[in-house]
Amino acid sequence: MTDFPPDPTLDPQNWPGFRRQAHRMLDDMIDYVAGIRERPVWQPIPSTVRDHFREAFPWSPAALEQVHGEFLDYVLPYAGGNVHPGFMGWVQGGGTPAGMLAEMLAGGLNANLGGRDQAPIEVERQIVAWMRELFEFPPEASGLFVTGTSMANLLAVLVARHSRLGPEARRSGIGAAGSQLRAYASQTAHGCVSQAMDLAGLGAASLRLIAADTRFRIEIPALRAAIARDRQEGLTPFLVVASAGTVDAGAVDDLDAIAALCRQEGLWFHIDGAYGALGMLSPAVAPRLKGITKADSIAFDFHKWGQVPYDAGFLLVRDGRQHYETFASPAAYLRRETRGLSAGSPWPCDFGPDLSRGFRALKTWFTLKVLGAQAIGASIARSCALAEYLQAQIEAEPALELLAGAQLNIVCFRYRASDPDRVNAAIVVDIQESGIAAPSTTSINGKLAIRAALFNHRTQKQDIDALLNAALRFGKDRQ
Repeated sequence: MTDFPPDPTLDPQNWPGFRRQAHRMLDDMIDYVAGIRERPVWQPIPSTVRDHFREAFPWSPAALEQVHGEFLDYVLPYAGGNVHPGFMGWVQGGGTPAGMLAEMLAGGLNANLGGRDQAPIEVERQIVAWMRELFEFPPEASGLFVTGTSMANLLAVLVARHSRLGPEARRSGIGAAGSQLRAYASQTAHGCVSQAMDLAGLGAASLRLIAADTRFRIEIPALRAAIARDRQEGLTPFLVVASAGTVDAGAVDDLDAIAALCRQEGLWFHIDGAYGALGMLSPAVAPRLKGITKADSIAFDFHKWGQVPYDAGFLLVRDGRQHYETFASPAAYLRRETRGLSAGSPWPCDFGPDLSRGFRALKTWFTLKVLGAQAIGASIARSCALAEYLQAQIEAEPALELLAGAQLNIVCFRYRASDPDRVNAAIVVDIQESGIAAPSTTSINGKLAIRAALFNHRTQKQDIDALLNAALRFGKDRQ
């Protein structure tokens, strides 16, 4: 008889030593967040650091403290910087210590939220119920955690497609009827909306991009005309995707008017509210989202304005039955019972494509409960106030030009120069490499702009002033 190999274990052999090292690692991350202002927002990765990540495959073990040391030396100093209050270039939240601890708890629990009758799924269901309440959706509305709004938008397109084509499309494909479907969004909509049409098998060309007005919102008359034109040509309009906080300028489409148009035309009304939708948590911001409660589906991220650690995207669907029928897929290994671990149907995997799903809901649950929705809403309102302060400072400075003012919490501007595109592109890189702040660039009406997206709850007026002073200094140097 062949000797059986010794009992293996991947657990620590020295639990007390592991505990001490774990506490050191936790302390290091608490120190990192608590002292984040003492660090540069971002710094370039030296070639020696990049070379470190070209080492051979680790067949042999290394001590936990050694690998932790490598993290401190080679990873932590060269992160993207969105924890820092000077990070202003992209739409990313700053996270919170409470959310960080919840990630640790979720990692220890190692729950798979695809299904089964387990308390972690009840946590996710509670957040679904909270979102129904926040957006005034009916009790039958469904919700699902996903990686982010790009995925949530894709799932929404699939639900809207199923609503129009019915269950046969899942079995036989979209067919001729699907090839006639047309959707509509503003020219300022995020690129993931076009990608969603592609991935849904409808083709990117089936998305009609409608002109935007001077406030970067979809033009309602142009939208209405495009729908009518497509109907006259024998095509089938089925979906309008509105934006609640565009990525370039923070614009919010006229959601109320779009809702009325969709009802009149019999179209699915979806809102890409990647960051703007959670403005509903703020009494000061919520009125700017008038009409959002009339949507058929809303996609948004808790990891943006909600400050939950990455990643925590979410899709909310008014008609939970349509949502379920779009994705539910009976299989023998997913057999449901009324008792035991296989009870608790329907499961999250019935509302999306993932059978393996992490416990994203826990860090969201912790963040909402520990901080309270009122505090998060106040942080959202404050970021909008900071954007208004930034706009006022730009308008008062002759060397700067405002390109897109604060509709929510994004401001776009540029330094006045003889070759503005070249100079402002260089200014942004100079500021990033200085470690003072991290703005980004975008295009506003054909002009390259410095974009400041104020999402970090740690950002203060002094950080706005530091950004502007750096832009003026580097702009003068580039003239």
